[in-house]
Amino acid sequence: MINIITVSNVSVNFSGTNLFSDVNLKFTPGNCYGIIGANGAGKSTFLKILSGELDSTTGEVIIPENTRMSVLKQDHFAYDKFTVLDTIIMGNKKLYDIMKEKDELYAKEDFSEQDGIRASELESLFVEMDGWEAETNADKLIQGLGLPEEILYSQMSSLTGNEKVKVLLAQALFGNPEIILLDEPTNNLDIMAISWLEDFLLDYVGTVIVVSHDRHFLNTVCTHIVDIDYTKIKMYVGNYEFWYDSSQLIQQMVKQQNKKAEEKIKELQNFIARFSANKSKSKQATSRRKLLEKLTVEELPASSRRYPYVGFTMDREPGKEILSVEGLSKTVDGVKVLDNVSFRVEKGNKIAFISDNEIAVTTLFEILMGNMEADEGTFKWGISTTQSYFPKDNTKFFEDCNLSILEWLRQYAKGNEQTETYLRGFLGRMLFSGEDVFKPVNVLSGGEKVRCMLSRMMMFGSNVVVLDQPTNHLDLESITAVNKGLSNFGGIVLFTSHDHEFNSTVANRIIEIRKNGIKDITYNYDQYIEENKLIRN
Repeated sequence: MINIITVSNVSVNFSGTNLFSDVNLKFTPGNCYGIIGANGAGKSTFLKILSGELDSTTGEVIIPENTRMSVLKQDHFAYDKFTVLDTIIMGNKKLYDIMKEKDELYAKEDFSEQDGIRASELESLFVEMDGWEAETNADKLIQGLGLPEEILYSQMSSLTGNEKVKVLLAQALFGNPEIILLDEPTNNLDIMAISWLEDFLLDYVGTVIVVSHDRHFLNTVCTHIVDIDYTKIKMYVGNYEFWYDSSQLIQQMVKQQNKKAEEKIKELQNFIARFSANKSKSKQATSRRKLLEKLTVEELPASSRRYPYVGFTMDREPGKEILSVEGLSKTVDGVKVLDNVSFRVEKGNKIAFISDNEIAVTTLFEILMGNMEADEGTFKWGISTTQSYFPKDNTKFFEDCNLSILEWLRQYAKGNEQTETYLRGFLGRMLFSGEDVFKPVNVLSGGEKVRCMLSRMMMFGSNVVVLDQPTNHLDLESITAVNKGLSNFGGIVLFTSHDHEFNSTVANRIIEIRKNGIKDITYNYDQYIEENKLIRN
């Protein structure tokens, strides 16, 4: 039996408002489907309907009987009473229940003939389900995600948040389920763990349905894009880049319907042909190309999404001296996170800082911005430089603050930029329009606060921008805008991000912070990833 998921006439209505309606889709094995949509469009809701966690208002989701579906759990405390090994094996609940029942039977002091018969049945099922390899398979998943083998026997309650994220992901991938549902699987994963996950999913033969804001991840693993827009859900062949570029072309066609429409159609057809010819790392490359070859212009997407404008300008050009760092060391909570860190920043540098320990990069940035003292070493900014900073934690900018967005931003504006007309226009480009500008900043969502912080940075006109995880909390549209803004910026960029696309398109230099010192890398980010894969393998 082919394990096709059929979505038939599904709609979801909350408090009289349609989130989406009349959804009719089929998800087939061998494909990976990326669900995209603006924040609040219903991506996670749709995933919960597919998993059976939520009921739709109308319609049904049909999944063949005896099909095993695995879902990435979001509650990081749900398994604190269990070991890591047990938690991972629970990804195949039937196998876990068999193992537990077996253990209980063999532990009985009055083991009866009936118990023996039941134990024999369980042993047969255990072998059929590859039970003898369960621990080995769990170990492979854990090590692939960058955790040590010995962690298998630790209690979940003893793990850090990032370690729990990896264990729950291993649980979702365990035991070859026919269907895997993943909601933001790359959140809080380091770059090598994301790369390993991409390779795992490319080799996976079942059905994968994933919500993600990581563009490189969607481009690498997806054969289809499922777009939630206009309160509809539509499926398109191809990865995210293909969807994005074709949707932009469609938007241009709509705007220029009476201007050279035929030329635009030809351009789009050439675009389809070019993508059809592209080879993909995915095993489904051949079938993907065949699907793309059959596409017509009418089947491609138009979108109602709006992209914020992110653009950094410099009030003055920086001189030759930018930043020199000599022998910086710092211990945080008894752990030495920076040890004799030395480097120089030169004009034109856009540097991605990478470390196995995220606290190391945050600590370095906090020291460079004067918010923290180093234990040893010195640093010096060039006299012509001006810096603006995007901290990982922006709490202090918003808590206990009752100012509206308009008044909050006015604090950072200069001269004639302080007028309401100018600020409203500026905020409109950052997607705060109409009455939105009067919302108190202390009630904003994570993504809205990030857009405020970026607006604040743009007001300064600095020639050096320092950003600690700027893509956290942002939707795909905002990430794309920030990426474009930093790529086009003529000044100096020092940043850290888990976003592969961001790193590979913005950075022209990589500094890896290690346990002692740094590694300064001048080749590109993709080469860096491949080199580290070879080292790990």
